[in-house]
Amino acid sequence: MLRCDVDLTVAGRTDAGVHATGQVASADLPAAVFAQQEGRLLRRLRGVLPPDVAVTGARVVPAAFDARFSALGRHYVYRLTDADSGPPPLRRADTVGWPRQVDAGAMQLAAGLLLGEQDFAAYCRRREGATTIRTLLALDVARAGDLVTVAASADAFCHSMVRSLVGALLAVGEGRRPPGWPAGLLSRTTRADDVPVAAAGGLTLVRVDYPADHALAARARVTRARREPR
Repeated sequence: MLRCDVDLTVAGRTDAGVHATGQVASADLPAAVFAQQEGRLLRRLRGVLPPDVAVTGARVVPAAFDARFSALGRHYVYRLTDADSGPPPLRRADTVGWPRQVDAGAMQLAAGLLLGEQDFAAYCRRREGATTIRTLLALDVARAGDLVTVAASADAFCHSMVRSLVGALLAVGEGRRPPGWPAGLLSRTTRADDVPVAAAGGLTLVRVDYPADHALAARARVTRARREPR
């Protein structure tokens, strides 16, 4: 559309089937190209993108900005319902129907034990050269009627981490595991085969946080530094 090569860097690479309402992407464009297209860019993108993808805004950012490495935190929400009727028809795309009743209070108790900087190797699909050290900033379970949501926030998540955390919490919610079990897995240095991975369709990336413009470059350096177990 712009008649020039465009390489996108995205804030988070979601698993197949996972949704994003707050995805962020960055790209380097010639200034003249963006100036020419800025007023009609969103409209033109709408014409060429598939109906399940929408670009809601585009702006010039400092040269140091990197959608992936400048991020301070990423926020996901997992939605499920344990109603006998399943998810409401208009929410079937982003809400998983769960076949058994779950105890959200027990899940919240288990979630609180997972917070902080930890080695989440038990919850990650390992990638060569990638660290599994992450700082889990928040993990909150809430119930509203038949809807149960799990909100997870971290500086970053490794592959399948959120869905694995949700799967472990659901094992607690069903009474199959005690509340201390998910945190007990943090001592493992490899993926835990007994941790179920929740279905992708219930998970949505809802927001990505960034520092002020003057701190972007410093944040990228910190993020790129590999973290090792203490």
